[in-house]
Amino acid sequence: MTQLTANSNATPLDTTFNHANSSIETFAPRLLDWFAENGRHDLPWQQHQTDTPNPYIVWLSEVMLQQTQVTTVLPYFARFMASFPTVQDLAAAEWDAVAEHWAGLGYYARARNLHKGAKQLVAVIDEIGEYPTTLAGWEAISGVGPSTAGAIMAMGLHRYGVICDGNVKRVLTRWAAIDGDITKSATTKELWALAERLTPVDDSGLFAQAMMDMGATLCTRSKPACLLCPLQEDCIAHAEGRETDYPVKAKKQPKPSKFSNALLMGDIDGNLLWLQRPDNGIWGGLWSLPLQFLEKVDGKASVKNTAKKPEVGDNKLLNVASNEKVYEAEFTTAEQIINEWLIENDLVAESISNTLFDDAPIKHSLTHFHWYLTPQKLMIDTAQIVELNEKLAAAEIAFKWLTPQKAQDSLGLPRAMIKILE
Repeated sequence: MTQLTANSNATPLDTTFNHANSSIETFAPRLLDWFAENGRHDLPWQQHQTDTPNPYIVWLSEVMLQQTQVTTVLPYFARFMASFPTVQDLAAAEWDAVAEHWAGLGYYARARNLHKGAKQLVAVIDEIGEYPTTLAGWEAISGVGPSTAGAIMAMGLHRYGVICDGNVKRVLTRWAAIDGDITKSATTKELWALAERLTPVDDSGLFAQAMMDMGATLCTRSKPACLLCPLQEDCIAHAEGRETDYPVKAKKQPKPSKFSNALLMGDIDGNLLWLQRPDNGIWGGLWSLPLQFLEKVDGKASVKNTAKKPEVGDNKLLNVASNEKVYEAEFTTAEQIINEWLIENDLVAESISNTLFDDAPIKHSLTHFHWYLTPQKLMIDTAQIVELNEKLAAAEIAFKWLTPQKAQDSLGLPRAMIKILE
């Protein structure tokens, strides 16, 4: 067993801590012994078995793994590495190529930050000849927070680094019975202090990987495998039989619901109109069918894009000029142009079929709301396409007319659009 000592230079805990120093000192050795025998050692981004670690691989994997499980990330990581094997390749890639590789992984701001961060890293490498070598240097990269920076330092550079991501917080709150709300800054400060106290000065990368494995495979959200845990003998939550009471988190409020039409505006050849979403906001930089906002419901409050709610079977496009704030907030510039053009030409979208199943809204859940998208079809003739193209081009809107299959093959589409096409 490798003898490791806890970081004696770490910031002391601000609150009373219930473990003896002996438990603190043996935390890392016990965890690392478990990891050596039972941990995952074959993940493609792991660097603990090499003397020449690659921070690019660790950075890429850490961004992908934010709020996403390993099994989901594996095929995406493989595709990225095949197409962008170096940070220079990623920085030089067109955004559409990056977005297409990311499509379906969700939380698309990560992809935008990843592409921007690659360009920043290349600039740093060009200036100093290597990747950033400090926490501050990594935290200056778009999308990199303290825990990601610590992971890169520890696992990607084999230097000292501390992580305190969701898996780590779950392990620590249970082991130390930290009952503060983990969404509050005071609890976050306490958890970081404990993580720093427990992280060994040597092999902090190995420790970081072991902590992540512990949270992912044993100390899981539900049904933790406590009998297999190397920390069970002094885990306070386990001793009290309250494992699933931790971590403590404020009860989430019900998500609002938003209702929109998804317009399948097609030509005689089976092409549909696709719009590139603005860089800021939902699905930034990805491609989507034109969307038409109908209503947002949050508790008892309801915001509509018109004073008159459409009756059942009433598919006429809604003139929302009377509600300018809602209109501008819920319609992109491209969608405003399309909506107004359709109204001017008295063009009406209709159900895609006569069956209730096909005409039912498709539910797509995002971080802050549920989105119900109802497909509506609308055939456009050649002259109308020319006119609409001119309006979109004049506003410098990125758009394409592609068949559903070509769109899936060549564009970065959010999962909601795939659901509609399916």
